[in-house]
Amino acid sequence: MIKLFDEIPFIEDERIIISRLEESDSEALRNLMNDNLVYRYLPTFLLEKQYNDPLDVIRKMYGECINNKSAIHLGIFLKENRVFCGLAELYGFKDDIHKISLGYRLLSSFWGKHIASDAVRLIIDYLYTKTDIEIITASTMPDNKASEKVLRKNGFDLVVSFSDEDWGFDKPTPADKWIR
Repeated sequence: MIKLFDEIPFIEDERIIISRLEESDSEALRNLMNDNLVYRYLPTFLLEKQYNDPLDVIRKMYGECINNKSAIHLGIFLKENRVFCGLAELYGFKDDIHKISLGYRLLSSFWGKHIASDAVRLIIDYLYTKTDIEIITASTMPDNKASEKVLRKNGFDLVVSFSDEDWGFDKPTPADKWIR
């Protein structure tokens, strides 16, 4: 078994690669960071929204985020030509109860192509077969029906609806809580 944070996952199937971002991915990451449609249902405090320079973001992802075990960020790529589609994030690590939370975001040009569903499936399989993770959670805004569909398709159960959370907005944000 691999201990989460001991290595950066590399996950693939015949269509998708989920792996570490390289500095050469910075312009593709900039495109994600500037795609306002992507962030309408996401917290304001996501790492890539805290910095203007995507190179700074990538360096933080594989520096302090890994070192303090706060998050593992992974690029989601189409295998053919390693085309960047978006990010997956593992955060909220609780080693004592073998729990992690999962988040993901794709460039809007890749929506509706089953990439998010496939990426989530691959990550779940990796976590449950290669690591000691036993609980995977996720949070969504109730209006984000596309993300709800991705989670349901991958066996997540809704456990709490409309729970007020701090997502960095002026007032608490209603969120749905999911578990697998």
